[in-house]
Amino acid sequence: MSRQYYPSSYYPYYTYGGMQMATPSPQQQQPPAAPGQLPLEQSYIENILRLNRGKVATVYATFENNTKWNAEIFKGVIEAAGRDHLILSDPNTGRRYLIPMVYVDYVTFDEEIAYSYPLDTMATYQPR
Repeated sequence: MSRQYYPSSYYPYYTYGGMQMATPSPQQQQPPAAPGQLPLEQSYIENILRLNRGKVATVYATFENNTKWNAEIFKGVIEAAGRDHLILSDPNTGRRYLIPMVYVDYVTFDEEIAYSYPLDTMATYQPR
């Protein structure tokens, strides 16, 4: 599946898997955000990663059209997460990884994760 993304500042639509989709309108009213996070009713990956800062995570990433390596697994402590990036540090080597979110497929944790959604409700999910 090929993905093309055009930021909403350039085009009002983006293409995902051959389907044209409208970009959300920035004029929608949002409640105040908690410090360092987007509004709480919006459940974004970067917010979940921020809630779990300091925990060890395994990040699975795919880098399309790369002949040397097209898939990588990164394991480390979550140091920071932004709208377009994730920073992990490997406690064994001290190496830090700056991973663009566009390449992240999914993230796993070996422990409980903190998750806040919607509006001020905090839940902790444990392995079954």
